[in-house]
Amino acid sequence: MTLDIGWSGSLAFWASWPFWRLRLLLANGGSGGKSVMNRKVIPLGFILGILAALFVGKVRARDLGQWEGGDPSVREWYKSLMQPDVPTLSCCGEADAYWCDDIHVKGDKAYCRITDGRPDGPLGRPHREIGEEFEIPPNKLKYDAGNPTGHSIIFLSTAGYTWCFVQSSGT
Repeated sequence: MTLDIGWSGSLAFWASWPFWRLRLLLANGGSGGKSVMNRKVIPLGFILGILAALFVGKVRARDLGQWEGGDPSVREWYKSLMQPDVPTLSCCGEADAYWCDDIHVKGDKAYCRITDGRPDGPLGRPHREIGEEFEIPPNKLKYDAGNPTGHSIIFLSTAGYTWCFVQSSGT
């Protein structure tokens, strides 16, 4: 078996890889004949692999019109932020941003609590309770872009994953 590092070869390899043992175990009770289950597992693995390939790395910032009434320089700052550990991916936008000015340390980890009382509807973002706490992973600390907002900001996915954290510059 040769492992092609090209797109189609690696996709086919990874799509079927988790199922090779399952196919062996389910192959008609070990009698060597073809089983119906064996023919179904291969396409399922391939389909799951293709779906994973389509959605991995497709994180997009949301612009739901929340930029219209704001300061153009702050709008551009939000749009220009890139994740510190994946500089080709956006931190997202104001629809993913929450003021998070209550920063503290527990053990060897940094955390912040949401302090953002702005209404969520105009910003097009999910609601987060004031005081809700999130870990700030060291690889998500964005320190090279300044911060014109006057607030420390955490960018969160809808599931609560931290995309970026930008500390206030004190302005």
